Amino acid sequence: MSNVLKVEWTIIPQIPPQPWLDCNGCSAPRPFECSGKARLNANGKKLDAWLIYGCPACSKTWNRPIFERRNIGDIDAKTLQALQGNDPTWIGVQAFDLVALRRKTQRIDEFDDVEVRKVVLSVTPVWSLVEINMVVPMLASIRVDKLIASEFGLSRNRVRSLWAASAIRSNTDRGNILRRRVTHGLRLVLDVADPSDQPSIEMAACGR
Repeated sequence: MSNVLKVEWTIIPQIPPQPWLDCNGCSAPRPFECSGKARLNANGKKLDAWLIYGCPACSKTWNRPIFERRNIGDIDAKTLQALQGNDPTWIGVQAFDLVALRRKTQRIDEFDDVEVRKVVLSVTPVWSLVEINMVVPMLASIRVDKLIASEFGLSRNRVRSLWAASAIRSNTDRGNILRRRVTHGLRLVLDVADPSDQPSIEMAACGR
């Protein structure tokens, strides 16, 4: 019989990165906020698409190119529908695309505010291990140690101590995993040796 409580955590970042740009309205560099809206422009059979950003201090906007001069026939139907309807999920993926943002500026403010949606995959009456499978649909800035500390009510020093004692393990051998971003496919295993800790750990892991 398995002694593992398996859960899935979907990590949803809440605030898109904000690129710093020279604002013509303020005559100074400002962090621009994503509006969550796209702009389309058709020129014959060609289509341009931009993600609209705004300066929080004035009314100036910046259009970040998603693609330019693309043949309409080459655009996936779902992508076109998402752009036309400002689909929040699709727009969110674009808004959290740091690679694209860094083509425009090297100064970008990131935020680690996240929503954690928890689902129980399997549970047994008696368990001593908790397996957490991470689903990260768009880039999240929160570090592994901060996420675990926040969700289980621990200090980050305590999380690091548990890691050093192998009471927290991962499916990756990358060094300093606790200091890295939470990424899609990451799996953590918590060894809960003390039965008295299990009720509170189960509630935190399952979101009950």
